[in-house]
Amino acid sequence: MRYQGREVDVDGRVRLVMESALTARDRVGVQDFVLLENYNSEAAVIENLRRRFRENLIYTYIGSVLVSVNPYKELEIYSKQQMERYRGVSFYEISPHIYALSDNTYRAMRTERKDQCILISGESGAGKTEASKKILLYYAVTCPTNDHMTALGERLLQSNPVLEAFGNAKTLRNDNSSRFGKYMDVQFDFRGAPVGTHILNYLLEKSRVVHQNHGERNFHIFYQLLDGGDDELLGTLDLERNPQSYRYLVKGNCPRVSSISDKNNWKVVMKALPVIGFTDDEVQNLLNIIASILHLGNTQFGEGEEGETYITSESLTANIAKLLGVDGSALGEALTHKKLTAKGEEMISPLNFEQAVCSRDALAKAVYGRTFTWLVKKINCSLALKDELYHSSKGSSVIGLLDIYGFEVLQRNSFEQFCINYCNEKLQQLFIELTLRSEQEEYETEGIAWETVQYFDNKIICDLIEAKHKGIISILDEECLRPGETCDVSFLEKLEDTVGGHPHFVTHKLANGKTRRVMSREEFRLLHYAGEVNYNVNGFLDKNNDSLNRNLKEVMCQSDNQILSHCFRREEVIDQKRPEMAATQFKNSLVKLMEILMSKEPSYVRCIKPNDAKQPGKFDEVLVRHQVKYLGLMENLRVRRAGFAYRRRFEAFLQRYKPLCPETWPNWHGRLVDGVSTLVNHLGYKPEEYKLGRSKIFIRFPKTLFNTEDALEAKKPEIALTLQTSWRGYRERAKYQRIRRAVIVIQSAWRGMKARRRAQRRRQAAKLIRRLIKGFIYRHEEYCPENAYFLDHVRYSFLKNLRENLPKSVLDKSWPTPPALLVEASEHLQRLHMRNMVMKYCRRVQPEWKKQMMQKVVASEIFKDQKDSYPQSVGRLFLDSRLEQEQISLKVVQTLGNDKVQYGVPVVKYDRRGFKPRPRQLLLTNTFAVLVDRTKIKQRIDYAALRGISVSSLSDGMFVLHMPTDDSKQKADAVLHCTHVIEVVTKLAMMADKTHHVNVSPGSIRFAVSRGKEGIIDFVRGSELKVAKGKRGHLLVTAPRINAT
Repeated sequence: MRYQGREVDVDGRVRLVMESALTARDRVGVQDFVLLENYNSEAAVIENLRRRFRENLIYTYIGSVLVSVNPYKELEIYSKQQMERYRGVSFYEISPHIYALSDNTYRAMRTERKDQCILISGESGAGKTEASKKILLYYAVTCPTNDHMTALGERLLQSNPVLEAFGNAKTLRNDNSSRFGKYMDVQFDFRGAPVGTHILNYLLEKSRVVHQNHGERNFHIFYQLLDGGDDELLGTLDLERNPQSYRYLVKGNCPRVSSISDKNNWKVVMKALPVIGFTDDEVQNLLNIIASILHLGNTQFGEGEEGETYITSESLTANIAKLLGVDGSALGEALTHKKLTAKGEEMISPLNFEQAVCSRDALAKAVYGRTFTWLVKKINCSLALKDELYHSSKGSSVIGLLDIYGFEVLQRNSFEQFCINYCNEKLQQLFIELTLRSEQEEYETEGIAWETVQYFDNKIICDLIEAKHKGIISILDEECLRPGETCDVSFLEKLEDTVGGHPHFVTHKLANGKTRRVMSREEFRLLHYAGEVNYNVNGFLDKNNDSLNRNLKEVMCQSDNQILSHCFRREEVIDQKRPEMAATQFKNSLVKLMEILMSKEPSYVRCIKPNDAKQPGKFDEVLVRHQVKYLGLMENLRVRRAGFAYRRRFEAFLQRYKPLCPETWPNWHGRLVDGVSTLVNHLGYKPEEYKLGRSKIFIRFPKTLFNTEDALEAKKPEIALTLQTSWRGYRERAKYQRIRRAVIVIQSAWRGMKARRRAQRRRQAAKLIRRLIKGFIYRHEEYCPENAYFLDHVRYSFLKNLRENLPKSVLDKSWPTPPALLVEASEHLQRLHMRNMVMKYCRRVQPEWKKQMMQKVVASEIFKDQKDSYPQSVGRLFLDSRLEQEQISLKVVQTLGNDKVQYGVPVVKYDRRGFKPRPRQLLLTNTFAVLVDRTKIKQRIDYAALRGISVSSLSDGMFVLHMPTDDSKQKADAVLHCTHVIEVVTKLAMMADKTHHVNVSPGSIRFAVSRGKEGIIDFVRGSELKVAKGKRGHLLVTAPRINAT
């Protein structure tokens, strides 16, 4: 056969196996305590825990046992992605996790079709309840589901806050400590989907109802009711909000806890109860019971003159009776008297003060304890599979969760600690037995010789506690039942007489001098598997009796409260048989629990509390050592390491370490066992270091595995280089092949496309040529199918050419020559285009430029082709004025008044007699023009009186303003010279509206000197401009010639 690695995940990537973390063992420790070199050293175990805790690695294995350290902070390791990471993965493939243990248990249940259980233990505050929640959440998310199962999961999750409210309390070690043991069976159908749940509760700490140590609280529900209940509810129950008002709540002197919000928790509980299936009447009855217990604690007794006991407050008793649904007088009588039966006769005997107080407290404990049991049964009904509560249906399997108190050693250990530690002894006995059995079965399955394991068998301690007739529990029961005066001290003396010689039992009387100094006379010491514990016998008999006076039971049996009527049965009063003592009840329930656990395949979670301050990152070595000892981790480790420290299936071992041997790398061809044998021989394993089983390799010493892992780490760069080289070569070859195939495809497609296009173009060209030739032949015919294409083409060609050669300005008169059939259309288009250009040009012209253009148009009308100097003036802009504002005399401006000067220009005026030149300013207003000599107006020329303007056709600047000679007010004509003659004449003609009265004379100009007398100005061409008096009295003006450009 050909072996190839199969350890891949759902995405096809090779999983990171657990051994890969061994290279970092000096920093983060080992993930399995079995791999510790010095496994017998408690210090080495604690140091490994410390290293992992420092790196937020809170989970570690001891073989198949999971050790969990409470981090006291939220870690990002419980997401749905993490669940998928551990789903379907072999137990040792990746790092330790509660999800790995959960998934391994689930897959074992599915594949082996055998019930499983998970045992969670540890001190209060070590995280047991959180661990069980994580396991349940994992199953809720990863298991198959439907609407019914979703509702079941919701009810299961909602049951947690209810059980915590009634069964948890604040202790010195934990603000939310479970004060009862809980075993939960989760039932799965044939598809692996959860379909039902059943809960068993063990040893509720009922004594907490009436007494709490300093710094501790009663059960949460009392404080939640007072803090979260509305005023109407508290009024109905006759309660006050202040917890200090109730004697059962003040003994611990801790009414408030900063980490707990009783008001919010009350809302959660009230929201959860209907989800679980509680009716409104049941909720009210439940609250009545809780309130009655608080009132019961406030019941006070007094003593009469003859020593009889009576209740000091009858109204309080009546209120309690109303809440409990019983008769008030009967309740008061039962609290102060007891009923005795002797020789078939009943007698009523009064109680003394101490007995009455004990009777009151016993009633409170009994009512709360039985109510809690009813509550668990009610939750079981809600979580049960159809009508079945506990029995597995056909085709279904079960996973049990045991969340039980760990070994307890307090400053003062009493009856409760005795029962708790007895439970842990039984669990340790079961654990060692099952661990050895599973080890032995694995060895036998693999064909490895079993080696005897030396370990401490705690059966001797279990027998000391539970043996019939001579065990501590039997002696305690006998002392409780013995007639006559019995007390706790007499119980201790009987223990000394009966089991005084036992090696694991010590009292003050039997101890040596050194031990006596640390033990009181009221204590006995048991040498448990986890260490020595001193138990104070005070209260042992009372707590073991745990029984109500018969008359109190009779009263409670008649209760109208539906919950209490279920808790107190009439058969209990009629039955003359004495009920079992508390210790015996606990022993019997423990025996049943052991039977349940023995019928299942167990998995273990050991929870450790790193410090008492609940601070993240703090590791208290003394506290951890104490828990390592009491959890039996060292004993567990010794049992696991008694044989081989490491074992792995051939596939996983060969897949990981095959690069270390040339014969197994890259792939092994042959049987797996032969491949592993070849590999270990190449690595130089000695025969005593390993054994090959049928499907696994067993390695005795961790050092052997560490050396192998270090060799693999050293080999990785070489492997990486080889893999990189091979991969790059493969990648480039594959890339080249892809490119080559792509190029061929592209080339083929491109050549085909080019050929098809070329053929198509040829066909279209031939068709087009035929149509054009035919159209050319019929071009002179009327429009018809034969010439339609040709004529359309001619039109199109002309229009296309026209579009590309349209005139760009109004001055451009060019236009493409049209074909004969488009002459008329061409003319229309030309006119439209010219009109369009003119319109666009006009829209773009600014007001100033429009004014300029109007003046230029007028100048063109007057002087174009008339005067030589006109062409040079076309490109020069006409100015608004040739005089600056300050050049015009202020006096002149004032003289003009409202007539504003619109244009001013300097001119030279020639006298009419003698033609003497005189500099003047010509100022134009809207209605007249004036000639100004500095500050004096010399002549006013009204536009209305102006007869005309004369200029020569040459390039001189002379012009004459003709005035009427018959008007005595007007002077004769004005002869003027200006270098801007075109501009001046144009503006004057426009303002005077005399554009048609401008005369351009080619030779001479006549002007009026005075009335009846004329003068003449002769114009000749010369080299330069000259103005002088000529012959015959004429004014001779020589104008320079202008070179044609």
